[in-house]
Amino acid sequence: MALGKEKYENYVHILKEELIPALGCTEPIAIAYASAKAREVLGCIPEKIVAECSGNIIKNVKGVIVPTTKDLRGIEAAAIIGAVGGDASRELEVLAAVNQTHLNQTKILMEKGICEEKLLNTPAKLHIIIRAFKGDDSVLVEIIHSHTGIVRIEKNGKVLLDIPHSEEDEKSGTTTGWMNIREILEFANTVNIEDVRDILNRQVEYNTAISSEGLHRIYGANIGMTLLSVYGDDVKVRAKAAAAAGSDARMSGCEMPVVINSGSGNQGMTASLPVIVYANELSVTTERLYRALCISNLIAIYQKTKIGRLSAYCGAVSAATGAGAGIIYLYGGGEKEISQTITNTLANVSGIVCDGAKPSCAAKIASSVDAALLACYMTMQGRGFQSGEGIVKDSIEGTIDSVGKLAKYGMQVTDEEILKIMIS
Repeated sequence: MALGKEKYENYVHILKEELIPALGCTEPIAIAYASAKAREVLGCIPEKIVAECSGNIIKNVKGVIVPTTKDLRGIEAAAIIGAVGGDASRELEVLAAVNQTHLNQTKILMEKGICEEKLLNTPAKLHIIIRAFKGDDSVLVEIIHSHTGIVRIEKNGKVLLDIPHSEEDEKSGTTTGWMNIREILEFANTVNIEDVRDILNRQVEYNTAISSEGLHRIYGANIGMTLLSVYGDDVKVRAKAAAAAGSDARMSGCEMPVVINSGSGNQGMTASLPVIVYANELSVTTERLYRALCISNLIAIYQKTKIGRLSAYCGAVSAATGAGAGIIYLYGGGEKEISQTITNTLANVSGIVCDGAKPSCAAKIASSVDAALLACYMTMQGRGFQSGEGIVKDSIEGTIDSVGKLAKYGMQVTDEEILKIMIS
């Protein structure tokens, strides 16, 4: 099978669109980005901010340190630091230029209580409205469905930007409904490496660097460091530890950038770092590594198109499933082996819930990668879960659809209950 030119270019564009740098957890960064844009339109630092956020945004901001703030957490800190020191032109690196003066000013404004937080009544999982006020002037900035997806800007009641959108339909960016496993593998096997080299080289460089940081300094619960100290230096341990350590650092305020996947730094690291570790262990060529990363990243993205950006389903599972597919490819696996590895992973850990961004994400990443590695080794030994066993279907596409329905619809009530528990 040969991919047509349009589909080939679409796959390249998906990688360019999804694998972008972000500084810190993307949910507080999205709030800071909206707030920085509001300040830009307002023309000054606001004297009052009202931050309205969907439940999943609240869930993912509550327990994670806002990058560049050293120890500040939550919506208030993200909104104020964005307004004080954010540069909206940097998008997901909006806080890259924050300095101590900005931080001091942010703490003063937090003490004054200038930011009001509200739960936004919306069906959208990722939805933020920032209202900023100064004297008689007011600005509204609305983001929906993607972390930088500004759809509406108003100043003093006058609409400056209004992009048509639906609160229920989270389609944004390149349409991905046509993706499938066979075409992803065809693309990975035939892509001109020069078309993806810069994208993937940056992912390797950035994510390896923050992983190393998490393995050598104290962050969060230091899951990566714990794995290596307890279980040893085997490649299976190093693959889990590398991804977990990146999350250790990122969830606990490390200011190094990460190349994300599906809007998530944790997913970007989980989809890439285990593959990188195995590529080093197997001494494969850089080209072979890049082709494996195409598989891993695209399979992770493909699953998330069924699930949505944010849900009660832990995104580390879909990212680790992609990593497992990339690793079995490094061992010479083709469509049959990759499909079985995906099935083996999803049949095992599709029940891990997301209860927000925080240090324990690193442990969930380690568990998910462990399941993906088990799935690989089962496949290499000719073992696997079969159709009719739980959510496993006749085809790999059917199994991925099953998980998408489980995550998007079946876990809706779970999502609501998690939020109630977290904010009670």
